[in-house]
Formats: sequence, C-alpha cells, structure tokens
Amino acid sequence: MVTKALYARLKAKPGKEPDVEAFLADGLPLAQGEEGTISWYAIKQDDSTYAIFDTFEDEAGREAHLNGDIAAALKEKADELFAEPPVISKIDILGAKQPD
Repeated sequence: MVTKALYARLKAKPGKEPDVEAFLADGLPLAQGEEGTISWYAIKQDDSTYAIFDTFEDEAGREAHLNGDIAAALKEKADELFAEPPVISKIDILGAKQPD
C-alpha cells in the first residue's frame, strides 16, 4: 500500500512550455525504472504550471526517488526551464484506491 508521495509544482518560463512538456515526457522511462516508485504522473495544471505527483510504499522509496535521476535532471534544468524554483512537497497518503 502506498503511504508516501511527492508533489512538485513547476512554473515554466514564458516560451519554455514545450520544453517543459518534453522534459516531463522524458521522465517517464526514468520513473518506470525506479523500483520504489509505485506511480508517477506528469501533470499540466494550466498554460504555464506543471507538476509531478508520485507515490511510494514507504519513506525509503521516496528518499531513493529524491536522490535519483529524475531529481538530478530537475535540478540541472531548473534555471533553464522554470520561472521559479520547483516547490516540492512531501505528502503522507491517508487512503488510496489502486488496481490490484
């Protein structure tokens, strides 16, 4: 059962929206390769606001993700793509419906 999550809010620089979308699409294979990441979503909230939401069974999985390739890529591209630093929130999951 998932008990931990991350929500990363990303505000694209003007004109960088297509680059942010490509960056997020490139993150999917990385997330699929992470054993401790149960689910991973790249989200478009509005014309310039994006997010990543991912879930984990435990704190170890979440910390592994925070120290993994996606987080490193996010830090590397932050100044180029984002109008403000990404806001990353650690979330506790109180209940979830998931496929078996």
